[in-house]
Amino acid sequence: MDIARRNNVTVVGNPQGRTVVLAHGFGCDQNMWRLTVPALAEDYRLVLFDYVGAGRSDSSAFSEDRYASLDGYARDVVEVCEALDLRDAVFVGHSVSAMIGVLAAGMAPERIGAHVMVAPSPRYIDDDGYRGGFSAGDIDELLESLESNYLGWSAAMAPVIMGNAERPELGEELKNSFCATDPDMARVFARTTFLSDSRQDLKRVTVPTLVLECTQDVISPREVGAFVHQAIPGSRLVTLDATGHCPHLSAPEATNDAVRNFLADLR
Repeated sequence: MDIARRNNVTVVGNPQGRTVVLAHGFGCDQNMWRLTVPALAEDYRLVLFDYVGAGRSDSSAFSEDRYASLDGYARDVVEVCEALDLRDAVFVGHSVSAMIGVLAAGMAPERIGAHVMVAPSPRYIDDDGYRGGFSAGDIDELLESLESNYLGWSAAMAPVIMGNAERPELGEELKNSFCATDPDMARVFARTTFLSDSRQDLKRVTVPTLVLECTQDVISPREVGAFVHQAIPGSRLVTLDATGHCPHLSAPEATNDAVRNFLADLR
């Protein structure tokens, strides 16, 4: 299988620099990193890709069995890393991709040497002593709405997820990204994402890790950022002066500064 074609892999930036893999979240594609790439390209080699079903990926490679768990997406990440022979790369994962990166590193630790987690969440559903931000009923309702009318769900939820109501163009962009994702594949990814529980996996992270959270985020509230930070020994937690779940779009300068500072400290 042509992995580069399957995942629409793009490699840009400084070929002599350390490799940084930029992984998008649910309903998005690699274009969501367009404000990050210019900030890193001079010093780092950047690898971008689309998960199967998103962007310009090869949708014929989709398998509901494979992608019914985050392990399937993590295997894709490992296969991209293997195809490019990446070693000690920095994995920058937005939202659910932060946990996918953790799983991928567990499968192939030599491939990933550091993590940047942008608005991560290891579990979206509240549990005893844990606040994920949603009740089980909330998630059931969200998934039922998404599965019955994906385009309607996208139009309603994108502005909520993005936040920044005073900048409606951001919510519109996220809505368009959602709507460009294959609905059947999005339903599988949504169920996989919102029903996942990766809390135990965090304890196995031993490489340098940056956790980026926003001051207000309906998908990943600050309690989640604190939990992730506490679960990963030696991790760095930065609270961005940003709202919403996509700070790389809504507050790119603050996000890029935090990422660059972390990357500089790895040298």
